[in-house]
Amino acid sequence: MPGMRSLLAVLILAAAIVAAGCGGDSSSSSGETGTESSTTAAGDWANSVCQAFNDWKSSTTEAAQSVGDNPTEDGIKTAGDDIRSATDTLADDLRGLGRPDTESGQEAKAAIDELATSLETSMQKITDAIDNASGASGLVTAGSTIATTLTEMGSQVSTTGQQLENIDAGGELQSAFEQADSCAGLTTTS
Repeated sequence: MPGMRSLLAVLILAAAIVAAGCGGDSSSSSGETGTESSTTAAGDWANSVCQAFNDWKSSTTEAAQSVGDNPTEDGIKTAGDDIRSATDTLADDLRGLGRPDTESGQEAKAAIDELATSLETSMQKITDAIDNASGASGLVTAGSTIATTLTEMGSQVSTTGQQLENIDAGGELQSAFEQADSCAGLTTTS
């Protein structure tokens, strides 16, 4: 049972990483767009981006915490499936947004599309780790992979946020994210 306790600790750490990654990165993610050619008002677009991240954060945190209620191989695999589903939904939501109606809207859309692909690629690492885990030590190894990959995903979101900041010369996206209601819970304040 010590292996299960170690795995549980790793998964709880992973949930904390997801929550922290979203919190600090959401303003970063706040500059993301989807793949459609239509344009969306910058404020509506920012609100949709943040809502997608809010939903993802909630789902992944809940999935990781569910392992505490069911720290078995099946419980861990179910949590992994839930995290995968939430990540797939996030990627689809981001791609489904039109580009923001700003000077740098097309570049913002491209950055968000790239983020969606990166998140899906990282999620595949988590899926593979869980699918290939066997026994308590295998689950601990999978838990470590999950934590590392979630940290990686947070870095991807942060990098995209930096890209969006760099292309937003007029500050239109930043202003939209600052004013969007759904972004309030994601952005960090000093």
